[in-house]
Amino acid sequence: MMRSLFSAVSGLKTHQTRMDVIGNNIANVNTEAFKASNVRFSELMYQTMSTASGGDASTGTGGVNAKQVGLGVSTASTMINITGAGSSETTGNPFDLKLSDSQTTNFFIVSDGTNTMFTRAGSFYVDGNGYLCMSSTGYTVQGWQVDKTTGEIHKDTVSPLQVMSPSNTTSAPEATTKAHVHGILDKQDTDVTGKDGYVMTLGFYDDLGYSYTAKFAVSTPKANGLGAGNNYFISLTDILDSDGKSIITDDAGKALSDDAKRKKLDEIWGADGKADDTATNAPKGYYMKYDANKGTFVNISADGAVPAAGANAVTAQSLKLSALGTKFTTNNADGTKQTSNFKDINVDFSTSTNVGHGGKSTLKVEKGTSVGKETGKKNGAMIGLAVDQSGKIYASYDNGNTELLGQIAVAQFANASGLEKIGDNCYQTTLNSGEFDGVGVAVDADGSKINSGQLEMSNVDLSGQFTDMIITQRGFQANSRVITVSDTLLEELINLKR
Repeated sequence: MMRSLFSAVSGLKTHQTRMDVIGNNIANVNTEAFKASNVRFSELMYQTMSTASGGDASTGTGGVNAKQVGLGVSTASTMINITGAGSSETTGNPFDLKLSDSQTTNFFIVSDGTNTMFTRAGSFYVDGNGYLCMSSTGYTVQGWQVDKTTGEIHKDTVSPLQVMSPSNTTSAPEATTKAHVHGILDKQDTDVTGKDGYVMTLGFYDDLGYSYTAKFAVSTPKANGLGAGNNYFISLTDILDSDGKSIITDDAGKALSDDAKRKKLDEIWGADGKADDTATNAPKGYYMKYDANKGTFVNISADGAVPAAGANAVTAQSLKLSALGTKFTTNNADGTKQTSNFKDINVDFSTSTNVGHGGKSTLKVEKGTSVGKETGKKNGAMIGLAVDQSGKIYASYDNGNTELLGQIAVAQFANASGLEKIGDNCYQTTLNSGEFDGVGVAVDADGSKINSGQLEMSNVDLSGQFTDMIITQRGFQANSRVITVSDTLLEELINLKR
């Protein structure tokens, strides 16, 4: 039989394979993170009819090349365009993640519980158990956990990332330990010079996250002729709970007499101080002194007396809430009780001023330092999750806390195109791709990053696929014509007998 028949048949088969690949590429033109493949052909084999001969110098005869006839074509390889990035689709979903490669092709690491696989498809969601999973298959996303001792990422063998669990849906409360006074104290303010004084309130938290309010009064000293100079008296008048009830009570929670309440307040604020007017049973407190020329804060008396000229500057005093003890208990739904521990609050007066302001003071006391630290926090509930460009997952809470929950690790391979497609947008390692070490790398190790709210689309080029389809169709057609012509030649040979 004619060799051309078999060569043409091999041509039909290889072009059919190429058409199959093109068809699969076009079918996945909108598949998330799909990587297009292309087919390469190679010569099948050759039949040597005569070997080559060398030249003979003695006879002057030249050499003769070998006579060979090719026997067709075969599929040499199907190459995956693994490094070609697909376009970005913006979704706004914080767990839709796109890998943007800088130098090396990166892959998310996922697991079905038994096998480790790799994917570029970053459409993830949080399942009912709080794990980050592939939305298409439910495979868990692998990464690194947070070291509970240091609070930092511990880069060890990757494991499933549980971003929501009973332990991280809330953020621990913190007691307030700092406060600062700022604004203007105007000497012509009638509230300051009045009987009750200028009222300031400080909101703060105990160590269980319950909120309280401390009430202060700022007034002009009148007793013993202390009104001279830029001296003012500040006293603590009450501490209220979140329901507006005074917590300055006896151990049974009952209201105290005015004198007993005053003494209790003296233990908390200005215990060594002198009362502004003993006839009114006013709580003890501290004298504040301002520079008469500049209006800047100079001193707050450490001993309750008017600061002496040239005295060492003391700019803060402690609100000794620890004097309240631990008698404030909360009954929990399960029958247990929690006891609050109050922390002393260091109140800084240095940012307050004593200047004219139209007879209106703006003096305020606020929790925390002037830069917002040590404010204390209530118990926080999780309100959001976010992934940064390095793959770190953070939880935000309604008390202002942000906590690190884990980090998404990525895999890199010496020969990424050697990975084997196994469906579901996943790959597995082969002998030619290189092995996965079980640890992975940080995505930003080579300048790459993860973009949140975006997905990588298919890298199929439709114009190129349709061009390849035309070429493939013509190649298939030409091979079929070889079979037709070979058949005609055989027919002529058979007709010789007639």
